[in-house]
This record gives sequence, C-alpha cells and structure tokens, in this order.
Amino acid sequence: MSILKLKPSCKNYLWGGKRLMEEYGKEGTSGDVVAESWELSCHPEGPSGIENGAYAGKTLREYIAAEGKKVLGKNCCRFADFPILIKLIDAREPLSIQVHPDNAYAWNHEGQYGKTEMWYIIDAGENAFLYYGFKTEITKEEIRRRIADNTLPEVLNSVPVEKGDVFFIESGMVHAIGKNILLAEIQQNSDVTYRLYDYGRVGKDGHPRPLHIEKALAVVRRVPAKRSQSAYPHVADCDYFTVDRVNLNGTERGMMKGTVTEKTFVSVLFLDGSGMISSGKDNLTFKKGDSFFLPAGSGDYWIEGHCDALITTIRDDA
Repeated sequence: MSILKLKPSCKNYLWGGKRLMEEYGKEGTSGDVVAESWELSCHPEGPSGIENGAYAGKTLREYIAAEGKKVLGKNCCRFADFPILIKLIDAREPLSIQVHPDNAYAWNHEGQYGKTEMWYIIDAGENAFLYYGFKTEITKEEIRRRIADNTLPEVLNSVPVEKGDVFFIESGMVHAIGKNILLAEIQQNSDVTYRLYDYGRVGKDGHPRPLHIEKALAVVRRVPAKRSQSAYPHVADCDYFTVDRVNLNGTERGMMKGTVTEKTFVSVLFLDGSGMISSGKDNLTFKKGDSFFLPAGSGDYWIEGHCDALITTIRDDA
C-alpha cells in the first residue's frame, strides 16, 4: 500500500463542541461532543486506526511494528518513538491555561517526550482569541498569587484570531485556546500538559480538575512571548515537524504533485474540500476531515480536486 487512510481516536473533553461530529463526521466514543480527533497518532492514549488495505482494522502502530521503521524514513531514526501527533480541536469553551515541558524534563518526570506544537486556525467565531505567553516578565510568586485570587488571565497576552492564522508554541510557553475556535494542531508525540489555571471548572466527577502548579512553574518561561517569525516557504518548520499548506481550487490550480522520499513519511490532513489522492496503484477519494499516511519511499503522489490541506513531514536534523 502506498496510501493508508486513517481513522482517528476521538476525545470528549468537557470544553469540546459538536462541529467535528456534524461537519467532519467524527464519531465520539461517548457523550455528545468531540473535543479532539487524533488524526495521526501512535500514542497509547489514542492510536489512529487504518481503514483500507491489508492492515484495515489494525492501528498505525501495529502497521509500523509489522513493516518496520523504514516506513517512517531515515529522518525519524533520531527519535526513540513515532515523532508527532496531529489533531483537530473544537473548542466550544476555553481550554485551561497550560504549559508543556521540554524533552529533558518530560522524560525525567513523565516518561514521554516534551511538547512543542503549532496551531493552524481553521475557523474562529466573532471576537475569538487565545492566550499566547505573558504580557510582561513575571515572577513565580506573582503567578502563584494570581492563580489563588483568580486573576492570572490579566497578565497573559491575549491575541485575536481568524481563519488561516498560525501559531508556533515552543515548550515552556504558557498558552490556552479560547472558545469558539476550530484548529489543527501538529505537535510532538506527547500528552503531557501542566495546568496552571482552569477558571474554577469541575470535571465529570463534580470536582475541580487538578492543577499542576509546581511542575508548571518549573518549566514555564516567565518573560513576554514573541510571535515566531515566518517559516516561509513552510507554515511551520522545526526539528520535530515541517508543515506545508496546499490549496487547490479545482480549476487552474486543480492538482499538485509531490514525492515521498526515503527520508520521511508524509501526512496529509484535509481541512476542507474533496477530490482524489493517488500514489502507485492507489487512488482514494478524500473529503473534508480525512487523514492519510504515505510511507517513506512511496514515490510520487498526486492530489486532485479542490481542497485546503496540511502536509506534514520530518526534515533533516538541524
């Protein structure tokens, strides 16, 4: 197989909405919301499944175990495990104010990678915003005080968002997705999140969700955030992932061609549109929300139709 169509693992966190079900056809495991769909995942908390070919019904991790790590490409040899996790996120309500550790801290304390990530805004409601770092330099003591007296948001950098915006979030940066935002997230393969503040919300058990204040303070950058410079010609580019955007209108820009080399696999996530993706003998139709994995060394591939898509690869080690 040159193209694997993936089935996501869906999460029904309390802040999620219904757009991923109603507009993207994602299926929740329980409840009436889908907060996140893990579209490309080998994480044990939510592995992607495979829908087509000889490995239909298996997980992506099982496919890699059977075929060998050659399907990931030479650029992935530097990683101990599958390097990335790709999600769609529907935030009907704001997410907690949080921070992620770097690799060293996360391996020592959690046994996982740390988390550097990027957000691509698919859609945003009127007056939608997110938190992106602190406004000014701040002490640990002031952070603790503001958590206690419920004023932490006052010192965070609030950024209005609209469709097409991109945010690169390195480990250590305090951040939070605001309400009425639909986005794609490409991140390191980690589920480590330290909550600093959660607006006093309670979980399904009726109790406040736990905070991780001391761990968060050990890793948070307490200086003002600077919006990352453009990664042109890429949407985002770092040691963990490179992301490119493809936009086809079905007419004069109705097709794109790429090549999957021996260096890296290719992930294609369709944010909108419909058409066909082809490689070798495989010709698969796609629609909004579909996710595909092309193994390293697959050769040429084509996307035809009209679409907005994100293509993720792993580049050479810097």
